[in-house]
Amino acid sequence: MHIRILVAGCLLVTAAHTARAAWPERPVRIIVGFAAGGNTDTIARLSAEWLRPRLGQSVIVEDRPGAAGALSSDLVAHAAPDGYTLLMANVGQLAVLPFMTTVAYDPLKDFATVTIVGSNAVGLASNGMIPGDHLTDIVAAVRAQPGRFAYASGGNGSITHLTMALFLHRAGLEMVHIPYRGGALALADLLAHQVPLYFGNLAEVIPQSGKLKILAVSGATRVAALPEVPTVAEQGYPGFKAATWNGLVAPAATPPVVIAQLAAAMRPAAADADFVAKLARLGVDTVCNTPEEFAAGLRDDVVTWGEVVRLTGARVD
Repeated sequence: MHIRILVAGCLLVTAAHTARAAWPERPVRIIVGFAAGGNTDTIARLSAEWLRPRLGQSVIVEDRPGAAGALSSDLVAHAAPDGYTLLMANVGQLAVLPFMTTVAYDPLKDFATVTIVGSNAVGLASNGMIPGDHLTDIVAAVRAQPGRFAYASGGNGSITHLTMALFLHRAGLEMVHIPYRGGALALADLLAHQVPLYFGNLAEVIPQSGKLKILAVSGATRVAALPEVPTVAEQGYPGFKAATWNGLVAPAATPPVVIAQLAAAMRPAAADADFVAKLARLGVDTVCNTPEEFAAGLRDDVVTWGEVVRLTGARVD
């Protein structure tokens, strides 16, 4: 009897292992919390295209916009943890929004990180209303006249707002924040000389580099599209780092073997010239890191952006 029970148990374990090893046996969904055509949606579709032949299954992108990405995050956090429902998340959904409003998910407990597909810094663009060719010139002018100068953002609590707020806090500066309903409107007023500075997405500001001067990028390293532009850290603020990212996550209890298979399928994209070039056209650097690296970075981002949201008092009602 004991032998039969032992054999039956072994067969169950073997069957469970075989079921996991057979993943995926049907189409995989990547949920996007924003409208079609934006960076998150585009990166999701490029990732789906990459994954299809490597997983041997259809990979379908579904846009579920609403509540600044909270609806899609909640959907995936509470989906079946079987590897068939993924989220193409961004830093705002997991490291910013939970501090600005009440959400039905915990960014550190309810998701299993797979890989950051791409990351991009934001660039501090100036139209010359504050004279100077370097970040140090802007800092000197603002420090000399606290509260006189303004900066634009894509909205309260946006990365373009919080990155500037973080920099001003670290530098001990005071400026007036002018939030717009999206980056396009902020950029338009920057070009029209209605506001002097904007920490904008590189995909927005790089095409305007003939009319604007990009004084700094916010990431830990310089970006390939602007190799001559130094980071904020290089210009006297060591340790300063602020970047957005898009990464694949799954429900927390998804089997580790599935997470590992997904991460391994995406990893070669970082060395694929065509994939890298497609992301570069969006101002995005290809990453494709490990689940462990993604998890560590997310923990750091939750601390950093949580601090900045508390400093600014930014809220979403």
